[in-house]
Amino acid sequence: MGTALNCNICFIGGGNMAQALIGGLISRGLPATRITVSDPVEKVRQLLQEKDVQVMDDNIAAIQDANIVVLAVKPQVLGNILKSLKGLCDEKLIISIVAGAEISTISALIGTERVVRVMPNTPALVQTGAHGMYATAAVDAKDRELATQVLAATGLTLWVDSEAQIDAVTAVSGSGPAYFFYMMESMIRAGKNMGLDEKVATALTLQTALGAAQMAITSANSPAELRKNVTSPNGTTQAALEVFDRAQISQNIQTALAAAQKRSQELAQELSDSTK
Repeated sequence: MGTALNCNICFIGGGNMAQALIGGLISRGLPATRITVSDPVEKVRQLLQEKDVQVMDDNIAAIQDANIVVLAVKPQVLGNILKSLKGLCDEKLIISIVAGAEISTISALIGTERVVRVMPNTPALVQTGAHGMYATAAVDAKDRELATQVLAATGLTLWVDSEAQIDAVTAVSGSGPAYFFYMMESMIRAGKNMGLDEKVATALTLQTALGAAQMAITSANSPAELRKNVTSPNGTTQAALEVFDRAQISQNIQTALAAAQKRSQELAQELSDSTK
């Protein structure tokens, strides 16, 4: 195999994240004819057919000519799906975006150790995702590059050093969009309480979030330094930040992410136990 754009890629599951990856890959030059999707839901298959990809509801037939198989199904159905594919994927690279599915669980069920585990996030739907990736030594450099190319079609890709760190990735970026949406909700509500029209409060909040993120991405300064640059002594920003500090917002955020990490670990264990 050469690059991912020269591979046949099969998606088991055609939901939102799979559709995001498919759209990204096609936009980067992968011919739609090289993509096959297996999904049991007819409406999903019909939607994907509009992208000119091959669709079917037979997982075994779908993976037959694939070089790369992307697992994009719900955790609760993963066990039965992988058991049906056992022994059929020895020559294929497996990329899993299934939440909580550890590599050892996938490998035991499908019969190959060429597995890359990915924790994506929903901004992949607009090509601004952040994907944490991990693989064991059974996945060589060429396979890692192929996996990177597949996920990079929808955003940032970062490899972590241990599978345990995927739980931290889940807490930071996997669940992360919801934290920012929560902050946006609160800011919009505050704007309305202070007399702004809802549309005005929403537009100001969303553009401010976009601008702050863009500044943090492009600036040589850290977010902490950028915050200090906006905070004039005894000014309006300081007044707001002092309220945050009194409420221990920073500490509470760290506690919340630790709770998300712990729940990610628990879900992985529950999935492992359920597939034995």
